[in-house]
Amino acid sequence: MVLGELPAGSRVGTGAARRVAQLEALGLGLELVPIRGNVDTRIRKVSDGELDAVVVAAAGLSRLGRLDVVTEFLDPIQMLPSPAQGALAVECRVDDVDTEHLLRSCLDDQASRAAVTAERAMLAALEAGCSAPVGALADVVEDLDDDGRTVLRLSLRGVAATPQNELLRASATGDLTTAEQLGRALAAELLDLGATVLSGPGSK
Repeated sequence: MVLGELPAGSRVGTGAARRVAQLEALGLGLELVPIRGNVDTRIRKVSDGELDAVVVAAAGLSRLGRLDVVTEFLDPIQMLPSPAQGALAVECRVDDVDTEHLLRSCLDDQASRAAVTAERAMLAALEAGCSAPVGALADVVEDLDDDGRTVLRLSLRGVAATPQNELLRASATGDLTTAEQLGRALAAELLDLGATVLSGPGSK
């Protein structure tokens, strides 16, 4: 059974405020239950009948080889991920120039770096921490410039929830070289919509 087929009143467990806010915004009439514990513990709550469904990170299920229990992968239209979720970073000694150059030439992906930079800039401008009800997703997309030539641009979508359970949404597009400015601009739009409540105790 997929999310949209669950009858109103179904008990759905999830541990993230970001997921709770976005699930409530879908207006499906679900009873959202906060859950903790490892993946197996969460899945067991469904098999034992305590919950009708759980929403967890697909990456965690994949890492544990448990994708067989998935009935639906939620589309980003329904559920934006946490900013910079899934991005991997590699560190090296500051004086190890050869390794730094090797990492930049072999592992540093321009599109991924731009996407993560925009998402993190949005999060920072909202002064929101990893537990705040904030989601962001940046994609590199093809566009046409004024001369009709194909160019790559950065498309950023963001959501933020207020204590009144209102889900604020915004989106913006810009050049890959202006990723940080794009993230800050999107945060400013969310702040104008009422996301100032994200700044405060426990949100950083």
